[in-house]
Amino acid sequence: MQFNIVKISASLLLGLAALLPATAQDLRRPAQHNANHEDLLAMQKNVSSEIKLKETLDYMDGIFKEEEAPENDLYETYKNDRTVNPFRNSEVPATATIDVSEYCMPTMGYVTSPYGYRPRFRRMHKGIDLKVQIGDTIRAAFSGYVRLTNFERRGYGNYVILSHNNGFETIYGHLSKFLVKSGQYVKAGTPIALGGNTGRSTGPHLHFETRFMGYAINPAAIFDFENKTTHTDTYTFNKANYQNARDYSPKSKSSLASKSTKSTGGTYRVKSGDTLGKIAKAHGTTVAAIKRANGLKNDNISIGQRLKL
Repeated sequence: MQFNIVKISASLLLGLAALLPATAQDLRRPAQHNANHEDLLAMQKNVSSEIKLKETLDYMDGIFKEEEAPENDLYETYKNDRTVNPFRNSEVPATATIDVSEYCMPTMGYVTSPYGYRPRFRRMHKGIDLKVQIGDTIRAAFSGYVRLTNFERRGYGNYVILSHNNGFETIYGHLSKFLVKSGQYVKAGTPIALGGNTGRSTGPHLHFETRFMGYAINPAAIFDFENKTTHTDTYTFNKANYQNARDYSPKSKSSLASKSTKSTGGTYRVKSGDTLGKIAKAHGTTVAAIKRANGLKNDNISIGQRLKL
């Protein structure tokens, strides 16, 4: 008799289970688990309020102080070699406008060493170093022809020079493998090499240069490396300020790391994703200065709005 009761009870339970299927929403964590979870949430802080601009800049300065010696200037080292430097006897115009609307970031790595003068080594670093791992894909920043693939043991290691238009070139150094050949036409975004650690390098990175008729332009004048885009559709080369982070930035030997708080002058058209803080940081000024110059009562700005800097 007892056996029958147990059998009926088991059958009844199975029937009830069939009528009331368990779902993820029906499951409940133990009370203690819930309490612990709430404690963890309560301990979370607003990270954005904890991060200060000065602390970030100090941290980046600490990184840059540890950087390796800059590469020797490739075009100066081989200034009499037309294969490397075809512009040695060319007359370079005072200004020139370069179309950079069709572009691709050569790598998505962050900046590990900016363009600029290195007092410690008493010479210029004429490109920007971007973090990569050995074997990472390196892409053509702009469409053009592969002018040269070569090896330079004193600095660049394996490097590629791409010729784009009207004397504009890009250089990619410390590569582990070439994926293109001299004379080949490539479109922006085409894989041209693999990242590496060849030449004068203490760790994997891409040494990236932008040049106009041999003049080493600050790549940050063309690219916004933080947001992985170009600043504008065109870049205006100017012999007076090509070393600046942007063609409208204040003159500086190491403009990427500049902390100037003075207004740069000129104007800026607001783009999608811009904030006053972002614009102020990019132009070496402050939010308060921009608001004062434009009579702004709050931080609201609109796409296409022209701001005085």
